[in-house]
Amino acid sequence: MSKKTEADAADHEEIYAAFRDAVNMAPGELEKWLDTEESQSVGWSDGAKKEGPKGGESVGHHQGRRIVEIKHTKKADLTDDDYADMRKVVAYVKRHLAQGGPKEDVKTSRWRYSLMNWGHDPLKD
Repeated sequence: MSKKTEADAADHEEIYAAFRDAVNMAPGELEKWLDTEESQSVGWSDGAKKEGPKGGESVGHHQGRRIVEIKHTKKADLTDDDYADMRKVVAYVKRHLAQGGPKEDVKTSRWRYSLMNWGHDPLKD
């Protein structure tokens, strides 16, 4: 196992801060959201992956569960895999916010629901 360099530590700090900014939903709030029909109605599902107990779970829904795990992990205990997932979350949220949401009815839009699966509620901005 390789030692962490100062560059690795700086990269992790940057990812951690960006993740904290991107994920504006509390773990309990996100868990409650992920149990809704609206949450499960959106997202791309790679049926071949068969992640989760239901198999064919959407990528965003699976990532939402990972976000909850990460949020419940002490910063000192985060792994490289956690940081890789955090980076994915930050990139997804940034990309989708840049696309912009629908002009009308954002509250019930698939765009918002998808972002919420990734831990970001755009109505909180």
